[in-house]
Amino acid sequence: MKAVRKLVVLLTVGLLPIVAASASTPEATYLETCRKDPGVPVPVSVVSPTVGPEFNGGAVFLEFVVDAAGKPAEFSIKSTTDELLATAVVKAVKQWRFLPAEIDGKAVATKVALPVRIIDPVGTGASFAGLE
Repeated sequence: MKAVRKLVVLLTVGLLPIVAASASTPEATYLETCRKDPGVPVPVSVVSPTVGPEFNGGAVFLEFVVDAAGKPAEFSIKSTTDELLATAVVKAVKQWRFLPAEIDGKAVATKVALPVRIIDPVGTGASFAGLE
């Protein structure tokens, strides 16, 4: 029986480049600032969805499992402002890799809840996926 624990990832990547100037991309900023608590899968590689400016302000709330190998699987879209946006977000998150959560030194599958909002943090016209 696999252990599944729920984790909620709350972070806004789009605002972090202003705060964490040392990171060169929103993805690098996210990796530097994400939760790294024991028992939590830790992202080691993330990919932002590629979307046009028409999705600025759009949102997707996903749930997925980070398996014991650190790969996201079993995606479920809990809510979205647009189905095409949801598809782009899921496609990007499927490329993420994690250090899996561990219990008693053994990697375990963990359920993750991930709210994503597409934002233009500095008025440049470039869209970023904000992980709220």
